[in-house]
Amino acid sequence: MFGILDRYIGWTIARSSAMTILVLVILLSFVNLVEELEQVNHGGITMGDALLVALLTAPRYLFEVFPVAALLGSLLGLGGLATRSELVAMRTAGFSLGHIMLAVLKVGVLMVLVVIVFSEFLAPSAEQYAQELRTGRLLGQQALTSRYGFWARDEQAFINIRSLGDGRHLRDITIYEFDGDDRLSLTTHATRAGYEGDHWVLRNIVQSELGESGVQIRSLASMRWDFPLDPALLSAVVVRPTMLPLWELADYIALMRENAQSAIDYEVAFWLKIINPFATLGMLFLAVPFVLRAGRNVGVGQRIFLGAVVGAVFFLLTRALSYVVVVYRINPAVTAVVLACVFLALLLLLLQRVR
Repeated sequence: MFGILDRYIGWTIARSSAMTILVLVILLSFVNLVEELEQVNHGGITMGDALLVALLTAPRYLFEVFPVAALLGSLLGLGGLATRSELVAMRTAGFSLGHIMLAVLKVGVLMVLVVIVFSEFLAPSAEQYAQELRTGRLLGQQALTSRYGFWARDEQAFINIRSLGDGRHLRDITIYEFDGDDRLSLTTHATRAGYEGDHWVLRNIVQSELGESGVQIRSLASMRWDFPLDPALLSAVVVRPTMLPLWELADYIALMRENAQSAIDYEVAFWLKIINPFATLGMLFLAVPFVLRAGRNVGVGQRIFLGAVVGAVFFLLTRALSYVVVVYRINPAVTAVVLACVFLALLLLLLQRVR
């Protein structure tokens, strides 16, 4: 499956990609650490907590930067072979362009599998622990997040919020109030809530009061809600869809659809996770015609600049398509199709120019 030249090319690309990933993850983790340090002394967060949260969230960046890192690593690895005339020697010995592309594909598939396993199993667990730590420190031990939403306790009341939104606009809120004998006395359900001035306001409310004579149900258009949590604190514990593994995203989408809620953000995150491995392979393939056309005449700095430009275009294109999907309620699968067509057209165009 792997010949001598396959292993040589694969090792060169994998080593360059690993170094690039390490540099990018360290840079992003440092930026994240600065943001976490801003939370120090808010609630019970200490300097050590901020460092631990930044460390635990670092694995998430591996999956996010992987396509760009693969492109940079491939450009540097293959570029080094071209600079030393090793690619010319390989092609002279009968190792064709197709063989080079196949060698890149082999190492690309292995790299993608390793990153998928790492990012779908290790990263979400580390991210979840970091989120629980941050939530516990900011909001105290009487709050938690789960697949069924955000839960909090306010004296004798238990609060479930299915969607925190941006921290200031909540959806699907249920409040369970208990009496002194720990018996459920009142349930309040509101379709949404917003922070207005210095307090919360519930809207579209249905209350069920449990008494000795039975259950009394009443509806209210709106009411003041003295929820003790500040929107800034809530926004800090919002579970972003990109933090979730693929199967949990699928569960969230199904659960939100069952409850007639918009799942567009989770669908976009789901499809981006599907796209990323194929985008990575596309990035690796793009490096081949770039390097072969430039040969040994292009320096390392130029290759890094080229990779950075293409990577930035890829990042902006994926994010722009994601926002288009959300705003115009387009099927998120369109993002995958458009990106695949763009990469395929660019790759075929470049390959035609390679002699």
